[in-house]
Amino acid sequence: MTHPTTQPQGTHLTADLAGCQAAHPWMTQPEALRQACLLAVAEAGLQAVGERFHGFEPAQGHQTAGVTGVVLLAESHLAVHTWPELGVVTLDVFVCNLLSDNAARAQQLLDRLVAGFEPERQSRHTLLRALPDARST
Repeated sequence: MTHPTTQPQGTHLTADLAGCQAAHPWMTQPEALRQACLLAVAEAGLQAVGERFHGFEPAQGHQTAGVTGVVLLAESHLAVHTWPELGVVTLDVFVCNLLSDNAARAQQLLDRLVAGFEPERQSRHTLLRALPDARST
């Protein structure tokens, strides 16, 4: 029989941003978003171990196109998706808390990126994740 653990083993933060300016470099320029994300990761005291950023081609009827980016962290991941034609951004930060509590670092990372996008509106959610206890009794 397994019992769920009571200690959170991960912190998962999301932010949905609206009213972001399409002309902001992070919205359409993969390299600008990449540099901002890597700097924010380092400033938060997290460790990037890989990354990939992709800029999309404008769709018919639009002059701009968004960026999707992921930074793999030793602690887990950061994912960013932009839609400049809608002024929308989604952010996803997940950090493991197995060896140390990284929740404050995750919050700092999310706060830095949200502030950088300068949204008019935002919705944030926090999920404390816990893995089932692998020990049977």
